[in-house]
Amino acid sequence: MSASALDRWTKQSQNSGTFTEKANRTPEEKELITLRKENQRLTLLEDPDYAECLLMNREQVSNRG
Repeated sequence: MSASALDRWTKQSQNSGTFTEKANRTPEEKELITLRKENQRLTLLEDPDYAECLLMNREQVSNRG
């Protein structure tokens, strides 16, 4: 194990009390992940086939109730 890895893990443990990647993300990393997910969602909505599937699914759900 490298000294830099051990140092990073020690800092993560001191800062958040855990070694999990998700708990140790910076606000900028969290924002980037959120923006990437939103970008992917919007890209899918631009796909006509995907949009049609969503509409068909909504109609099926609304017809059940």
